[in-house]
Amino acid sequence: MTRSSRDPLYRRHRFPAEVIAHAVWLYFRFPLSLRMVEDLLAARGIIVSHQTVRLWAEKFGRHFANDIRKRSAGRLGDKWHLDEVVITIGGRKHWLWRAVDQDGFVLDVLVQSRRNAKAAKRLMRKLLKAQGRAPRVMITDKLRSYGAAKREVMPGVEHRSHKGLNKWAENSHQPVRRRERIMKRFKSARHLQRFVSIHDPITNLFHIPRHDILSVHHRALRTVAMQAWHQIARLHAA
Repeated sequence: MTRSSRDPLYRRHRFPAEVIAHAVWLYFRFPLSLRMVEDLLAARGIIVSHQTVRLWAEKFGRHFANDIRKRSAGRLGDKWHLDEVVITIGGRKHWLWRAVDQDGFVLDVLVQSRRNAKAAKRLMRKLLKAQGRAPRVMITDKLRSYGAAKREVMPGVEHRSHKGLNKWAENSHQPVRRRERIMKRFKSARHLQRFVSIHDPITNLFHIPRHDILSVHHRALRTVAMQAWHQIARLHAA
């Protein structure tokens, strides 16, 4: 028996910590539906329902994401790329506002019903509170709401408004778009916010550039990321 199976985090759960953590990792690391994760576990002889996987993803995923945030506090970049994308939920438009740094790591996400200066200010204030400091420079597209919000919230920060410079933020929406198709749309704004608040920190942990490093370095960084995941999930050998 491993120490992780006796950890208070997993108390009163029938399945071992290794199984639970693996299911959560599969669900948030890859664009898989709950039923797909159920089938992958069944292929290994682990019989659980997709509803159980959903409960694990919500409970343990939130805990893991919070731990990742604490580990990355103050270590992310000082150049913020902000962008927003429309998500249709129940026939109504919502806006997923996201900020990433110059290396593509997600700083924060916020689901809102508006695309205006008030919504931009909410995102910026949330960012300042979470990061504990203002950025060196902020990059956005041509939406005027960003400029209006920045003048009030971060008046001394340099602001570059240019769509061509904002690829990091625009590309960061792609994983959620893929998941939206797999899940056949999100059920509510709360559901979307809950999902991205867990998904994006876990994505950060495994965010490793491929195009500008040697394969041996990539494998080494992937190993480090998996070791960090095992620590976060409390999967330590006895």
